[in-house]
Parts: sequence; C-alpha cells; structure tokens
Amino acid sequence: MPMHHMKFAERRPFAYPEVAGRKLLELATHSSPIQDGRIYIEKINGPFLFELKGTPAEYKAGLDCAIAKGWLELHESGTFVRFTEAGAALFA
Repeated sequence: MPMHHMKFAERRPFAYPEVAGRKLLELATHSSPIQDGRIYIEKINGPFLFELKGTPAEYKAGLDCAIAKGWLELHESGTFVRFTEAGAALFA
C-alpha cells in the first residue's frame, strides 16, 4: 500500500490518565456544587464524553487517577464527586 494511503491512529488528548484527570477537575470547577461541596458526576462525565469526545475508558482512567492522586473523592453512591483540599489547590 502506498504511504499516502496509510491511516495513522488519531492522537487522543486524554490517552494519559493524568491529563484526563486534570480535565475532569477543570470541568468540576465549572460546576455548581450542591450540599457539602458535592458535584453531580454527570456535570463532569457528560461534557468529557460528549463535548470533548473522550472515551469511556479515558474517562474512567482519568477519574481513577484523580481519586488516586487525592484530587477528588467519589461518593459511595457513585453519583457525586467532591474536591479534596489537594484538588482544590490545583485551581487556587
């Protein structure tokens, strides 16, 4: 096959979990928290998946990374996230 017909995989901006995690934090900063600083998870997963075209796997890896780094806490119901002091400090 001639070289000009080869297709290269597109570069995925959120292929790196830390990049995806930081983007989720950024999306969360634009969301109005409800009681106790909780943010509905849809406020971050909707824009990430539908506007930014991140994949579900990139979203999950980013969320897991943000939690592992201590930036976000995921409520046991899975319905809300909340900034930790460390996560809030990234945007202070």
